Amino acid sequence: MLDHVFICVGDIARSIAFYEKALAPLGIAHALDYDGRQGPAGHPDLKGFGANGRVFFWLREGTVDGRAAHVGFVADSLRMVDAAFAAAMAAGATEIHPPGPQLHYDPRYYAAQVRDPDGYSLEFVYKEWQH
Repeated sequence: MLDHVFICVGDIARSIAFYEKALAPLGIAHALDYDGRQGPAGHPDLKGFGANGRVFFWLREGTVDGRAAHVGFVADSLRMVDAAFAAAMAAGATEIHPPGPQLHYDPRYYAAQVRDPDGYSLEFVYKEWQH
């Protein structure tokens, strides 16, 4: 099980604004800013997003390679997948695939996929058997 993920973004303010909108339908919010000076030498500044008292998705300014990461966010319903997809698109994402069953994985795997402003692949996923 993962505890947290960092991704590098090219424009931290743009990315914070994007993720605040795109993740809101999933109940994930901008929760914590970490000043890198509080950590060991060279630790980056981080902008953290989370839910239910956990911060697990972190942005750091740096060199971007949108192919370097794919992040799947849990949705608690089909409706949440649809809402997150719509919010991400409204916030400036580009569509990879619209909400729907992902039959190549499982007929109960419902998801939508977008690219964020830096080109990272984001997926909003509802897996009926896991909820």
